[in-house]
Amino acid sequence: MTYSTETPIGATDAEGQFDDFLGALTALGGSAGNGNLREVLEWDQESYEACRDELINRGLIVPGRGRGGSVVLAGEDEGGGDGPSEPAKRSRTTRASNGKSGSSFEQAFRVIDDCLRKESGCGTELDYTEQTSWLLFLKYLDGLEEDRAAMALLEGRSHQPILEDQYRWNSWAAPKDTSGQLDHNAADTGDDLRDFVTLRLFPYLEQFKQRAIGPDTIEYKIGEIFGEIRNKISSGYNLREIIDVIDGLRFRSQAEKHELSMLYEEKIKRMGNAGRNGGEYYTPRPLIRSIIKVVNPQIGETVYDPAVGSAGFLCEAFEYMSKGGATGRELTTEDLNTLQAKTFTGKEKKSLAYVIAIMNMILHGIEAPKIIRSNTLTENLSDVQERDRYDVILANPPFGGSERSEVQQNFPIRSGETAYLFLQHFIRMLRAGGRAGVVIKNTFLSNSDNASVALRQKLLRECNLHTVLDCPGGTFQGAGVKTVVLFFEKGTPTQKVWFYQLDPGRNMGKTNPLNDRDLSEFIELQQNFADSPKSWSVDVAAIDPQTFDLSVKNPNGGEEIVHRSPQEIMEEITALDAESAQVLGNIKALL
Repeated sequence: MTYSTETPIGATDAEGQFDDFLGALTALGGSAGNGNLREVLEWDQESYEACRDELINRGLIVPGRGRGGSVVLAGEDEGGGDGPSEPAKRSRTTRASNGKSGSSFEQAFRVIDDCLRKESGCGTELDYTEQTSWLLFLKYLDGLEEDRAAMALLEGRSHQPILEDQYRWNSWAAPKDTSGQLDHNAADTGDDLRDFVTLRLFPYLEQFKQRAIGPDTIEYKIGEIFGEIRNKISSGYNLREIIDVIDGLRFRSQAEKHELSMLYEEKIKRMGNAGRNGGEYYTPRPLIRSIIKVVNPQIGETVYDPAVGSAGFLCEAFEYMSKGGATGRELTTEDLNTLQAKTFTGKEKKSLAYVIAIMNMILHGIEAPKIIRSNTLTENLSDVQERDRYDVILANPPFGGSERSEVQQNFPIRSGETAYLFLQHFIRMLRAGGRAGVVIKNTFLSNSDNASVALRQKLLRECNLHTVLDCPGGTFQGAGVKTVVLFFEKGTPTQKVWFYQLDPGRNMGKTNPLNDRDLSEFIELQQNFADSPKSWSVDVAAIDPQTFDLSVKNPNGGEEIVHRSPQEIMEEITALDAESAQVLGNIKALL
């Protein structure tokens, strides 16, 4: 989680923000440079220093000796105090199965990536994340089996394991001896391990999809995952080293899941910055959190992302709602069960993103995520019934892509632009009174083609488009397009649109990403649709009924720049040349 800069350190929810700081520091091994830790947290300098100084005052962390400044958990080697703090203790509980100490989550991920770099089939951050994900999933599945068995024992009923014994983690990946250490005599390695995984384990797990009683079961997820991805680790020795590292990871408790989820999010972020299609899976988390605060999903409402990617929207919505939303109220057991089983739905057509989304939601605390492997746009909108609709839609659909003509026939407004098809899907899938916060290219607001005009007309007439957030270039790292966020409510036509032009006052990039403080003014002003130098309102009556142009034109931005025609510029150049020739002639005459 990122420290919410809207809330001062002394506020009642500050303890959770301190936990975020300590959790991130723990995930980094208990010691980190200030710059590195601030980048992981995505905090601005002022917020980071305020939280850091308060934790130093409390004696939970101490300044380190690193160049440029660092911090260390109290009780670590560079620290002071009478003993290790609770986060420091946690950081040392993560051990590799071979008994080596100091294998924190960050160190474990680093070792795994180093092993995968040696593989010819793993050349990018996308490959590293994919291969790490299926192994983490099987490790998680083993823990889930243990939890289910323990619960069945407490309730006095029999337990039927999900996997057959020979395919369970502790049988093939990490068999233990009587002392609880890895039994090297029983553990396969080299070609034997690789062949078991590729020829026996994956085919066995793929069959679960056909045997599952429904798509919302963990069995169905197993079949989907292992039917879509393949083991790319060709060296059984590399695979054994990776398995040994993952076996040392524990993420059973909420604290452990929190630490690992932060590192996994960082891995997804690096994947998104790596180029190719990785950027499709990562939306800046400060932007997501701001969208969620404006939409404000409530317990009992259903939340849907039909282009789920790495499930950033659903994970952050779960975090927001599980902490009581805007009111911060404590949730009941029934509320928590509703969040787990009846709230979130995502759809994703790409196999890698599908696997990452499931793993990301699991690490954030959702045990059986309802992520459906499907191309959303192939669904016929005319078939949508009231029971299929949702209360809240949060999404950043892919734009710039294209769909086949037969897919476009599913939509009343046909377009080759995938984002325009998704926007029609959003409108159709919302219940009356339902709310949405979605990202789209800013050219949607002004494009003059028939599809753009018709879609803007549809949006304004069928929904209340109450807010448009104009994002600056660099918001999405590696993307060359500017974006806007549309906030709308279905059921009533738009009367007035409130615009906010986000201006962080700096050029954003990899070392200067968007942070929560950048969006704090937007969230504050949006509550009352207040005017400011960056915000203004436009009546629908003032919008051209022929084009429905919604271009972002800040009336408070000073005088409008009028661009001259090429003819006017050429005439001025000719006149200036003539004037220069006359001046030169006068000078020659004087000489």
